[in-house]
Amino acid sequence: MAVSLAMFLAITGCATRIDSVPPQLDLPVAFAEPSPSDRQLDLEWWRRFESGELVSLVDTALAASPTLTIAAERVVQAEITVRSAGATLFPALSLNGTTADRRNNPGTSNAAWSNTQSTGLTLGISYEVDLWGRLAATLQGTRANLAANRYDYETARLALTTGVANAYFQVIAARVRLQIARDNLAIAERVFNIVEIRQRNGAVSDLDVSRQRTTVLAQRAAIQPLEVQGRQAESALAILLGRAPQGFTVQSASFDGIAIPEVGAGLPSDLLVRRPDLASSEAQLAAGDANVAVARAALLPSLSLSGSTGLASAALLSLANPAYSMGLTGSLAQTLFDGGRLRNQVALTESQRRALVETYRNAVLGSLKEVVDALSNIDRNRNSEIAQLEIREEAARTVRLSELRYRQGADDITILLDAQRTLFSAQDSLVQLRLARLTSALDLFKALGGGWRNDLAVAGR
Repeated sequence: MAVSLAMFLAITGCATRIDSVPPQLDLPVAFAEPSPSDRQLDLEWWRRFESGELVSLVDTALAASPTLTIAAERVVQAEITVRSAGATLFPALSLNGTTADRRNNPGTSNAAWSNTQSTGLTLGISYEVDLWGRLAATLQGTRANLAANRYDYETARLALTTGVANAYFQVIAARVRLQIARDNLAIAERVFNIVEIRQRNGAVSDLDVSRQRTTVLAQRAAIQPLEVQGRQAESALAILLGRAPQGFTVQSASFDGIAIPEVGAGLPSDLLVRRPDLASSEAQLAAGDANVAVARAALLPSLSLSGSTGLASAALLSLANPAYSMGLTGSLAQTLFDGGRLRNQVALTESQRRALVETYRNAVLGSLKEVVDALSNIDRNRNSEIAQLEIREEAARTVRLSELRYRQGADDITILLDAQRTLFSAQDSLVQLRLARLTSALDLFKALGGGWRNDLAVAGR
Protein backbone atom coordinates (compact mmCIF):
# COMPACT_ATOMS: atom_id res chain seq x y z
CA MET A 1 0.00 0.00 0.00
CA ALA A 2 2.85 2.38 0.75
CA VAL A 3 4.37 1.67 -2.66
CA SER A 4 1.03 2.41 -4.32
CA LEU A 5 0.72 5.72 -2.52
CA ALA A 6 4.26 6.69 -3.48
CA MET A 7 3.59 5.93 -7.13
CA PHE A 8 0.42 7.99 -6.92
CA LEU A 9 2.22 11.04 -5.61
CA ALA A 10 5.04 10.73 -8.12
CA ILE A 11 3.06 10.13 -11.27
CA THR A 12 0.17 12.55 -10.77
CA GLY A 13 2.68 15.37 -10.93
CA CYS A 14 3.04 14.54 -14.62
CA ALA A 15 -0.53 15.58 -15.41
CA THR A 16 -0.40 18.36 -17.95
CA ARG A 17 -2.29 21.62 -17.71
CA ILE A 18 -4.29 22.75 -20.72
CA ASP A 19 -4.08 26.42 -21.58
CA SER A 20 -6.94 27.55 -23.80
CA VAL A 21 -6.20 30.66 -25.82
CA PRO A 22 -9.14 32.30 -27.63
CA PRO A 23 -8.60 33.18 -31.27
CA GLN A 24 -7.20 36.58 -32.14
CA LEU A 25 -9.85 38.89 -33.58
CA ASP A 26 -9.35 42.01 -35.66
CA LEU A 27 -11.60 44.38 -33.71
CA PRO A 28 -12.23 47.99 -34.77
CA VAL A 29 -10.64 50.76 -32.74
CA ALA A 30 -13.96 52.52 -32.11
CA PHE A 31 -17.64 52.26 -33.00
CA ALA A 32 -18.74 54.10 -36.13
CA GLU A 33 -21.79 55.56 -34.39
CA PRO A 34 -21.19 58.22 -31.71
CA SER A 35 -22.11 57.43 -28.11
CA PRO A 36 -24.87 59.55 -26.59
CA SER A 37 -22.91 59.93 -23.34
CA ASP A 38 -19.61 59.12 -21.63
CA ARG A 39 -21.32 57.74 -18.54
CA GLN A 40 -20.61 54.10 -17.73
CA LEU A 41 -23.35 51.51 -17.45
CA ASP A 42 -23.89 49.97 -14.02
CA LEU A 43 -25.40 46.63 -13.00
CA GLU A 44 -28.66 48.14 -11.74
CA TRP A 45 -29.21 50.21 -14.88
CA TRP A 46 -33.00 49.98 -14.58
CA ARG A 47 -32.95 52.47 -11.70
CA ARG A 48 -31.81 55.17 -14.10
CA PHE A 49 -35.23 55.21 -15.78
CA GLU A 50 -36.40 56.87 -12.54
CA SER A 51 -39.48 54.65 -12.26
CA GLY A 52 -40.12 53.21 -8.83
CA GLU A 53 -42.61 50.73 -10.24
CA LEU A 54 -40.07 49.42 -12.75
CA VAL A 55 -37.51 48.93 -9.96
CA SER A 56 -40.08 46.97 -7.96
CA LEU A 57 -40.98 44.79 -10.94
CA VAL A 58 -37.36 43.98 -11.73
CA ASP A 59 -36.66 43.09 -8.08
CA THR A 60 -39.67 40.78 -8.10
CA ALA A 61 -38.52 39.09 -11.31
CA LEU A 62 -35.00 38.52 -9.98
CA ALA A 63 -36.44 36.86 -6.89
CA ALA A 64 -39.17 34.72 -8.45
CA SER A 65 -38.57 34.19 -12.17
CA PRO A 66 -38.69 30.49 -13.16
CA THR A 67 -36.27 31.17 -16.03
CA LEU A 68 -33.62 32.52 -13.69
CA THR A 69 -34.19 29.69 -11.22
CA ILE A 70 -33.62 27.15 -14.00
CA ALA A 71 -30.36 28.87 -14.95
CA ALA A 72 -29.27 28.81 -11.30
CA GLU A 73 -29.99 25.08 -11.05
CA ARG A 74 -27.85 24.47 -14.12
CA VAL A 75 -24.98 26.13 -12.28
CA VAL A 76 -25.58 23.80 -9.33
CA GLN A 77 -25.57 20.79 -11.65
CA ALA A 78 -22.29 21.94 -13.21
CA GLU A 79 -20.74 22.33 -9.74
CA ILE A 80 -21.75 18.76 -8.88
CA THR A 81 -20.21 17.57 -12.15
CA VAL A 82 -16.93 19.28 -11.27
CA ARG A 83 -16.86 17.59 -7.86
CA SER A 84 -17.54 14.23 -9.48
CA ALA A 85 -14.74 14.72 -12.02
CA GLY A 86 -12.36 15.81 -9.26
CA ALA A 87 -13.10 12.65 -7.31
CA THR A 88 -11.60 10.51 -10.09
CA LEU A 89 -8.14 11.93 -9.30
CA PHE A 90 -8.16 10.23 -5.89
CA PRO A 91 -8.01 6.53 -4.95
CA ALA A 92 -11.25 4.71 -4.28
CA LEU A 93 -11.47 2.87 -0.96
CA SER A 94 -13.87 0.07 -0.18
CA LEU A 95 -14.51 -1.96 2.95
CA ASN A 96 -16.04 -5.43 2.71
CA GLY A 97 -17.08 -7.49 5.69
CA THR A 98 -18.36 -11.10 5.53
CA THR A 99 -19.45 -13.74 8.01
CA ALA A 100 -20.76 -17.23 7.22
CA ASP A 101 -22.01 -20.38 8.93
CA ARG A 102 -22.00 -23.34 6.54
CA ARG A 103 -23.32 -26.80 7.40
CA ASN A 104 -22.82 -29.77 5.08
CA ASN A 105 -24.85 -32.99 5.02
CA PRO A 106 -22.71 -35.72 3.40
CA GLY A 107 -25.83 -37.68 2.39
CA THR A 108 -25.18 -40.95 4.34
CA SER A 109 -26.85 -42.00 7.53
CA ASN A 110 -23.68 -42.85 9.44
CA ALA A 111 -21.71 -39.70 8.45
CA ALA A 112 -21.54 -36.72 10.72
CA TRP A 113 -22.56 -33.24 9.71
CA SER A 114 -19.75 -30.74 9.05
CA ASN A 115 -19.95 -27.15 10.25
CA THR A 116 -17.72 -24.36 8.87
CA GLN A 117 -17.73 -20.85 10.26
CA SER A 118 -15.78 -17.84 9.00
CA THR A 119 -15.55 -14.08 9.40
CA GLY A 120 -13.54 -11.73 7.22
CA LEU A 121 -12.87 -8.02 6.82
CA THR A 122 -11.17 -6.65 3.70
CA LEU A 123 -10.01 -3.12 2.86
CA GLY A 124 -9.53 -2.48 -0.86
CA ILE A 125 -8.02 0.43 -2.76
CA SER A 126 -8.08 1.13 -6.50
CA TYR A 127 -6.59 3.97 -8.45
CA GLU A 128 -6.16 4.91 -12.09
CA VAL A 129 -2.84 6.66 -12.56
CA ASP A 130 -3.32 9.75 -14.71
CA LEU A 131 -0.24 9.13 -16.84
CA TRP A 132 -1.20 11.42 -19.73
CA GLY A 133 -3.43 13.93 -17.98
CA ARG A 134 -6.73 12.48 -19.24
CA LEU A 135 -8.47 12.73 -15.88
CA ALA A 136 -7.02 16.19 -15.25
CA ALA A 137 -8.24 17.31 -18.68
CA THR A 138 -11.69 15.96 -17.90
CA LEU A 139 -11.71 17.94 -14.68
CA GLN A 140 -10.57 21.08 -16.47
CA GLY A 141 -13.30 20.60 -19.06
CA THR A 142 -15.97 20.37 -16.37
CA ARG A 143 -14.59 23.52 -14.75
CA ALA A 144 -14.84 25.32 -18.07
CA ASN A 145 -18.42 24.11 -18.43
CA LEU A 146 -19.12 25.38 -14.92
CA ALA A 147 -17.77 28.79 -15.88
CA ALA A 148 -19.92 28.74 -19.03
CA ASN A 149 -23.02 27.96 -16.96
CA ARG A 150 -22.24 30.79 -14.58
CA TYR A 151 -21.91 33.16 -17.52
CA ASP A 152 -25.14 31.76 -18.95
CA TYR A 153 -26.81 32.62 -15.65
CA GLU A 154 -25.64 36.23 -16.02
CA THR A 155 -26.89 36.20 -19.61
CA ALA A 156 -30.29 34.95 -18.44
CA ARG A 157 -30.33 37.63 -15.74
CA LEU A 158 -29.66 40.33 -18.31
CA ALA A 159 -32.30 38.95 -20.68
CA LEU A 160 -34.80 38.84 -17.81
CA THR A 161 -34.24 42.39 -16.60
CA THR A 162 -34.35 43.88 -20.11
CA GLY A 163 -37.39 41.73 -20.87
CA VAL A 164 -39.22 43.03 -17.79
CA ALA A 165 -38.41 46.63 -18.66
CA ASN A 166 -39.46 46.15 -22.28
CA ALA A 167 -42.74 44.47 -21.31
CA TYR A 168 -43.43 47.24 -18.79
CA PHE A 169 -42.92 49.91 -21.44
CA GLN A 170 -45.13 47.92 -23.83
CA VAL A 171 -47.93 47.95 -21.25
CA ILE A 172 -47.64 51.71 -20.77
CA ALA A 173 -47.51 52.33 -24.53
CA ALA A 174 -50.67 50.27 -25.04
CA ARG A 175 -52.43 52.23 -22.33
CA VAL A 176 -51.36 55.60 -23.72
CA ARG A 177 -52.39 54.60 -27.24
CA LEU A 178 -55.72 53.40 -25.88
CA GLN A 179 -56.32 56.71 -24.13
CA ILE A 180 -55.41 58.59 -27.32
CA ALA A 181 -57.85 56.43 -29.28
CA ARG A 182 -60.60 57.23 -26.78
CA ASP A 183 -59.79 60.94 -26.91
CA ASN A 184 -59.84 60.84 -30.70
CA LEU A 185 -63.18 59.05 -30.58
CA ALA A 186 -64.52 61.87 -28.43
CA ILE A 187 -63.25 64.39 -31.01
CA ALA A 188 -64.84 62.44 -33.85
CA GLU A 189 -68.16 62.22 -31.99
CA ARG A 190 -68.12 65.94 -31.24
CA VAL A 191 -67.55 66.72 -34.89
CA PHE A 192 -70.25 64.24 -35.82
CA ASN A 193 -72.74 66.14 -33.63
CA ILE A 194 -71.77 69.36 -35.43
CA VAL A 195 -72.31 67.71 -38.82
CA GLU A 196 -75.70 66.39 -37.76
CA ILE A 197 -76.79 69.84 -36.60
CA ARG A 198 -75.69 71.40 -39.87
CA GLN A 199 -77.42 68.64 -41.81
CA ARG A 200 -80.69 69.25 -39.96
CA ASN A 201 -80.34 72.94 -40.83
CA GLY A 202 -79.80 72.03 -44.46
CA ALA A 203 -76.25 73.38 -44.54
CA VAL A 204 -74.63 70.07 -45.54
CA SER A 205 -75.72 66.90 -47.26
CA ASP A 206 -76.26 63.40 -45.94
CA LEU A 207 -72.92 62.48 -47.49
CA ASP A 208 -71.07 64.61 -44.93
CA VAL A 209 -72.96 62.87 -42.13
CA SER A 210 -72.12 59.46 -43.54
CA ARG A 211 -68.45 60.27 -43.95
CA GLN A 212 -68.10 61.55 -40.39
CA ARG A 213 -70.05 58.57 -39.06
CA THR A 214 -67.47 56.35 -40.80
CA THR A 215 -64.72 58.20 -38.95
CA VAL A 216 -66.51 57.60 -35.63
CA LEU A 217 -66.98 53.91 -36.34
CA ALA A 218 -63.32 53.54 -37.37
CA GLN A 219 -62.21 55.12 -34.10
CA ARG A 220 -64.47 52.81 -32.10
CA ALA A 221 -63.07 49.79 -33.96
CA ALA A 222 -59.51 50.86 -33.12
CA ILE A 223 -60.15 50.72 -29.38
CA GLN A 224 -60.71 46.98 -28.88
CA PRO A 225 -57.43 45.81 -30.47
CA LEU A 226 -55.54 48.22 -28.23
CA GLU A 227 -57.37 46.87 -25.18
CA VAL A 228 -56.39 43.32 -26.17
CA GLN A 229 -52.80 44.39 -26.81
CA GLY A 230 -52.61 45.96 -23.36
CA ARG A 231 -53.92 42.81 -21.65
CA GLN A 232 -51.50 40.62 -23.57
CA ALA A 233 -48.57 42.86 -22.62
CA GLU A 234 -49.58 42.65 -18.96
CA SER A 235 -49.84 38.87 -19.18
CA ALA A 236 -46.37 38.63 -20.71
CA LEU A 237 -44.99 40.82 -17.93
CA ALA A 238 -46.67 38.66 -15.27
CA ILE A 239 -45.04 35.51 -16.66
CA LEU A 240 -41.61 37.16 -16.51
CA LEU A 241 -42.26 37.93 -12.85
CA GLY A 242 -43.23 34.32 -12.13
CA ARG A 243 -46.84 35.25 -11.43
CA ALA A 244 -50.18 34.19 -12.85
CA PRO A 245 -51.60 36.67 -15.38
CA GLN A 246 -55.02 36.62 -13.75
CA GLY A 247 -55.45 39.61 -11.51
CA PHE A 248 -52.06 41.09 -12.32
CA THR A 249 -51.81 44.74 -13.29
CA VAL A 250 -49.42 47.68 -13.18
CA GLN A 251 -50.22 51.19 -12.04
CA SER A 252 -48.51 53.45 -14.57
CA ALA A 253 -50.56 54.65 -17.51
CA SER A 254 -48.22 57.31 -18.89
CA PHE A 255 -44.61 57.84 -19.87
CA ASP A 256 -44.54 61.01 -17.79
CA GLY A 257 -41.71 60.87 -15.26
CA ILE A 258 -39.88 58.02 -17.02
CA ALA A 259 -36.40 59.15 -18.01
CA ILE A 260 -34.43 57.88 -20.98
CA PRO A 261 -30.89 57.33 -19.66
CA GLU A 262 -27.86 57.68 -21.92
CA VAL A 263 -24.58 55.78 -21.54
CA GLY A 264 -21.28 55.49 -23.35
CA ALA A 265 -20.56 52.50 -25.56
CA GLY A 266 -16.85 52.38 -24.71
CA LEU A 267 -14.40 50.54 -26.96
CA PRO A 268 -15.25 47.51 -29.10
CA SER A 269 -12.55 45.46 -27.35
CA ASP A 270 -14.31 46.06 -24.02
CA LEU A 271 -17.20 43.87 -25.17
CA LEU A 272 -15.02 40.79 -24.66
CA VAL A 273 -15.11 41.35 -20.89
CA ARG A 274 -18.48 43.11 -20.62
CA ARG A 275 -20.81 40.57 -22.21
CA PRO A 276 -21.54 37.33 -20.33
CA ASP A 277 -22.62 35.53 -23.52
CA LEU A 278 -19.17 36.14 -25.05
CA ALA A 279 -17.54 34.93 -21.83
CA SER A 280 -19.71 31.80 -22.01
CA SER A 281 -18.66 31.18 -25.61
CA GLU A 282 -15.00 31.53 -24.62
CA ALA A 283 -15.48 29.11 -21.71
CA GLN A 284 -17.11 26.59 -24.04
CA LEU A 285 -14.04 26.92 -26.26
CA ALA A 286 -11.85 26.07 -23.27
CA ALA A 287 -14.03 23.03 -22.60
CA GLY A 288 -13.57 22.03 -26.24
CA ASP A 289 -9.76 22.19 -25.81
CA ALA A 290 -10.07 19.92 -22.79
CA ASN A 291 -12.21 17.45 -24.72
CA VAL A 292 -9.53 17.24 -27.41
CA ALA A 293 -6.89 16.49 -24.75
CA VAL A 294 -9.11 13.77 -23.23
CA ALA A 295 -9.64 12.12 -26.61
CA ARG A 296 -5.93 12.19 -27.44
CA ALA A 297 -4.96 10.75 -24.04
CA ALA A 298 -7.39 7.87 -24.60
CA LEU A 299 -5.10 6.66 -27.41
CA LEU A 300 -2.28 6.02 -24.90
CA PRO A 301 -1.87 3.14 -22.40
CA SER A 302 -3.69 3.33 -19.09
CA LEU A 303 -2.23 2.24 -15.76
CA SER A 304 -4.38 1.06 -12.87
CA LEU A 305 -3.28 0.08 -9.37
CA SER A 306 -5.25 -1.92 -6.89
CA GLY A 307 -4.48 -3.27 -3.47
CA SER A 308 -6.20 -5.03 -0.62
CA THR A 309 -5.53 -6.05 2.95
CA GLY A 310 -7.74 -8.11 5.17
CA LEU A 311 -8.38 -10.16 8.26
CA ALA A 312 -9.96 -13.60 8.35
CA SER A 313 -11.06 -15.76 11.27
CA ALA A 314 -12.56 -19.26 11.54
CA ALA A 315 -15.28 -18.00 13.84
CA LEU A 316 -18.78 -16.60 13.46
CA LEU A 317 -19.10 -12.87 14.05
CA SER A 318 -15.65 -12.70 15.55
CA LEU A 319 -12.16 -11.80 14.43
CA ALA A 320 -10.38 -13.58 17.24
CA ASN A 321 -6.96 -14.97 16.25
CA PRO A 322 -7.28 -13.67 12.68
CA ALA A 323 -5.13 -14.44 9.68
CA TYR A 324 -3.73 -11.50 7.78
CA SER A 325 -3.49 -11.00 4.01
CA MET A 326 -2.19 -8.25 1.73
CA GLY A 327 -2.01 -7.86 -2.03
CA LEU A 328 -0.98 -5.26 -4.63
CA THR A 329 -1.79 -5.40 -8.34
CA GLY A 330 -0.80 -3.17 -11.20
CA SER A 331 -2.32 -3.38 -14.67
CA LEU A 332 -1.27 -1.69 -17.89
CA ALA A 333 -3.78 -1.64 -20.75
CA GLN A 334 -3.41 -0.52 -24.34
CA THR A 335 -6.03 -0.75 -27.04
CA LEU A 336 -4.58 -2.56 -30.04
CA PHE A 337 -7.54 -2.49 -32.40
CA ASP A 338 -10.94 -0.82 -32.11
CA GLY A 339 -11.81 -0.19 -35.73
CA GLY A 340 -10.62 3.43 -35.47
CA ARG A 341 -13.13 4.40 -32.77
CA LEU A 342 -10.65 6.27 -30.57
CA ARG A 343 -9.02 8.09 -33.48
CA ASN A 344 -12.42 9.05 -34.83
CA GLN A 345 -13.24 10.45 -31.39
CA VAL A 346 -10.12 12.61 -31.58
CA ALA A 347 -11.11 13.85 -35.03
CA LEU A 348 -14.63 14.56 -33.77
CA THR A 349 -13.47 16.63 -30.78
CA GLU A 350 -11.03 18.55 -32.99
CA SER A 351 -13.84 19.36 -35.43
CA GLN A 352 -16.08 20.42 -32.54
CA ARG A 353 -13.29 22.65 -31.26
CA ARG A 354 -12.95 24.34 -34.66
CA ALA A 355 -16.71 24.89 -34.72
CA LEU A 356 -16.51 26.48 -31.26
CA VAL A 357 -13.81 28.85 -32.52
CA GLU A 358 -16.11 30.04 -35.30
CA THR A 359 -19.05 30.23 -32.87
CA TYR A 360 -17.00 32.51 -30.64
CA ARG A 361 -15.90 34.61 -33.61
CA ASN A 362 -19.47 34.91 -34.86
CA ALA A 363 -20.72 35.88 -31.40
CA VAL A 364 -18.14 38.68 -31.18
CA LEU A 365 -19.03 40.02 -34.61
CA GLY A 366 -22.73 39.84 -33.76
CA SER A 367 -22.17 41.78 -30.54
CA LEU A 368 -20.43 44.56 -32.50
CA LYS A 369 -23.40 44.80 -34.85
CA GLU A 370 -25.87 44.93 -31.95
CA VAL A 371 -24.05 47.88 -30.38
CA VAL A 372 -23.82 49.76 -33.67
CA ASP A 373 -27.51 49.12 -34.45
CA ALA A 374 -28.57 50.25 -30.98
CA LEU A 375 -26.51 53.45 -31.20
CA SER A 376 -27.95 54.19 -34.63
CA ASN A 377 -31.51 53.60 -33.45
CA ILE A 378 -31.03 55.83 -30.42
CA ASP A 379 -29.91 58.76 -32.54
CA ARG A 380 -32.57 58.22 -35.21
CA ASN A 381 -35.46 57.74 -32.77
CA ARG A 382 -34.49 60.80 -30.75
CA ASN A 383 -34.51 62.99 -33.86
CA SER A 384 -37.73 61.41 -35.10
CA GLU A 385 -39.50 62.08 -31.80
CA ILE A 386 -38.47 65.75 -31.87
CA ALA A 387 -39.85 66.08 -35.38
CA GLN A 388 -43.00 64.17 -34.48
CA LEU A 389 -43.72 66.52 -31.57
CA GLU A 390 -43.84 69.42 -34.00
CA ILE A 391 -46.04 67.43 -36.36
CA ARG A 392 -48.49 66.63 -33.58
CA GLU A 393 -48.72 70.23 -32.46
CA GLU A 394 -49.36 71.43 -35.99
CA ALA A 395 -51.89 68.65 -36.60
CA ALA A 396 -53.81 69.62 -33.45
CA ARG A 397 -53.82 73.27 -34.56
CA THR A 398 -55.03 72.24 -37.99
CA VAL A 399 -57.95 70.30 -36.49
CA ARG A 400 -58.98 73.27 -34.38
CA LEU A 401 -58.90 75.64 -37.35
CA SER A 402 -60.61 73.15 -39.67
CA GLU A 403 -63.39 72.55 -37.16
CA LEU A 404 -63.90 76.30 -36.75
CA ARG A 405 -64.00 76.90 -40.50
CA TYR A 406 -66.39 73.98 -40.97
CA ARG A 407 -68.73 75.43 -38.34
CA GLN A 408 -68.66 78.68 -40.25
CA GLY A 409 -69.26 76.94 -43.55
CA ALA A 410 -65.97 78.13 -45.04
CA ASP A 411 -64.67 74.58 -45.80
CA ASP A 412 -66.29 71.26 -46.60
CA ILE A 413 -66.06 68.08 -44.53
CA THR A 414 -63.16 66.68 -46.57
CA ILE A 415 -60.62 69.12 -45.13
CA LEU A 416 -61.80 68.43 -41.60
CA LEU A 417 -61.65 64.66 -42.12
CA ASP A 418 -58.10 64.87 -43.43
CA ALA A 419 -57.11 67.02 -40.46
CA GLN A 420 -58.58 64.50 -38.02
CA ARG A 421 -56.81 61.57 -39.62
CA THR A 422 -53.51 63.45 -39.58
CA LEU A 423 -53.90 64.29 -35.89
CA PHE A 424 -54.90 60.77 -34.89
CA SER A 425 -51.93 59.30 -36.76
CA ALA A 426 -49.50 61.90 -35.37
CA GLN A 427 -50.54 61.24 -31.79
CA ASP A 428 -50.25 57.47 -32.15
CA SER A 429 -46.89 57.74 -33.93
CA LEU A 430 -45.53 59.95 -31.17
CA VAL A 431 -46.31 57.31 -28.54
CA GLN A 432 -44.69 54.61 -30.63
CA LEU A 433 -41.58 56.74 -31.10
CA ARG A 434 -41.29 57.24 -27.34
CA LEU A 435 -41.58 53.49 -26.94
CA ALA A 436 -38.94 53.03 -29.65
CA ARG A 437 -36.57 55.37 -27.79
CA LEU A 438 -37.00 53.39 -24.58
CA THR A 439 -36.59 50.11 -26.43
CA SER A 440 -33.45 51.26 -28.23
CA ALA A 441 -31.98 52.30 -24.87
CA LEU A 442 -32.70 48.79 -23.57
CA ASP A 443 -31.13 47.29 -26.69
CA LEU A 444 -27.95 49.28 -26.07
CA PHE A 445 -27.83 48.29 -22.39
CA LYS A 446 -28.24 44.64 -23.36
CA ALA A 447 -25.68 44.88 -26.17
CA LEU A 448 -23.16 46.35 -23.71
CA GLY A 449 -23.70 43.53 -21.22
CA GLY A 450 -25.92 45.34 -18.74
CA GLY A 451 -23.01 46.67 -16.68
CA TRP A 452 -21.54 43.19 -16.09
CA ARG A 453 -17.78 42.70 -16.22
CA ASN A 454 -15.71 39.53 -16.26
CA ASP A 455 -13.41 40.29 -13.34
CA LEU A 456 -11.20 37.27 -14.06
CA ALA A 457 -10.60 38.40 -17.63
CA VAL A 458 -9.97 41.98 -16.53
CA ALA A 459 -7.45 40.83 -13.91
CA GLY A 460 -5.67 38.69 -16.51
CA ARG A 461 -5.14 41.59 -18.91
